[in-house]
Amino acid sequence: MKLLFINGVNLNMNGVRERDIYGSETLGEINSRIAIHFKTDECEFFQSNIEGEICNKLHSADCDGIILNAGAYSHYSYAIRDAIAAIKIPVVEVHMSNILAREEFRRTSVLSEVCKGVICGFGADGYILAGESFKL
Repeated sequence: MKLLFINGVNLNMNGVRERDIYGSETLGEINSRIAIHFKTDECEFFQSNIEGEICNKLHSADCDGIILNAGAYSHYSYAIRDAIAAIKIPVVEVHMSNILAREEFRRTSVLSEVCKGVICGFGADGYILAGESFKL
C-alpha cells in the first residue's frame, strides 16, 4: 500500500509551538514513527506552509490513500477542499488536537465533507489511525 502524508501550515513547528496542545515530538520524529509503523508499506511525507503547494501535491498524488493534516487551512481553505474533491484518491483528515473542544473558529472544517473520514484528538497517533483506516 502507498500512503501519502501531507502536513500543512505551521506543522513544521511541531515540538516547538504550543507543546501543551501538539506535544514535544518534531514533525521529523512523528514521520519516523509513522514510517516504522508502516514498514511494509510505502510512505511519502510532504509538508508545506503554502496552500497552492498542498493543492499541487494533491493533484499529482500517486498513492492508495492520503492522510492530510492541513492545519489552520482546514477551517477556511476552499482551494484545498476543491483539490480533494477533484481527485479520486480517498483522503482522511487528521487533527492532532480535538478541534471540537477548542476555540469556536476551529470547530468547523471545510474539508471534512469531501474526506473519507476525520480523526482528531489523538495527537500524533492520529496519523497512524488514519493510515490504518485504508486497510479496513
